[in-house]
Amino acid sequence: MKPIRTASAVLALLLALTACGAGAKGGTDAKTGGKTVTVFAAASLTGVFTRLGQDFEAAHPGTRVVFNFGSSATLAQQIVQGAPADVFAAASPATMKTVTDASLAGTPVTFARNRLQIAFPKDNPAHVDALKDLADPKVKVALCAAQVPCGAAAAKALGAAGLKVTPVTYEQDVKATLTKVELGEVDAALVYRTDVLAAAGKVGGLDFPEAATAINDYPIAALSAAPSGAQAGRFVELVLSPRGRDVLAGAGFDVP
Repeated sequence: MKPIRTASAVLALLLALTACGAGAKGGTDAKTGGKTVTVFAAASLTGVFTRLGQDFEAAHPGTRVVFNFGSSATLAQQIVQGAPADVFAAASPATMKTVTDASLAGTPVTFARNRLQIAFPKDNPAHVDALKDLADPKVKVALCAAQVPCGAAAAKALGAAGLKVTPVTYEQDVKATLTKVELGEVDAALVYRTDVLAAAGKVGGLDFPEAATAINDYPIAALSAAPSGAQAGRFVELVLSPRGRDVLAGAGFDVP
């Protein structure tokens, strides 16, 4: 009888593992037993999407929204490589195209626009008051990496101004770039104005004319094989709704 009991135990374990796997594939939250909506979103959306995620959970009891915030370029690659996600919100059409070209998402919709500002520590130790000041070798500058939307926008704006800036660091997303300013490790950085607004009291921000040449469109799309099914589309609908527009506008985004 001992071998039979052992075989039964193994069978029970296999059935349990199979059930867990099926739940994960179907977007079930192991903690609540409800649905999980997994949203991959650009780092600059952290504040607004966190608020909208709370709204979504309140409107859909038993559903939990889980976010993966980071560089749009990195997130796009993760999705293409098979990372399970329901929704992708990017900081540029180029990074969204990586996903749509792989036939992994529906038709994207532009839901917000953003532009750059010069961020500097609150006491502005380098006395930065114009974009040209960033070209001074004495001014320590942080920029987003070139493959990141905020880095591509910075390169475009600096090109429009005819300026060559040699940063002391390239960061992988806009939040990391702004952190360098907050910590006083650099004298200035080019980041989105929404991030400067979110860090009010910690950093100063300065508009500059060339920012108008490098405005970023933010597209969003539900992924074709979204584990949460219809809930993915419902989250996109919330972002595009009047409530979503209000939250985005309140954070400093331009809303189409």
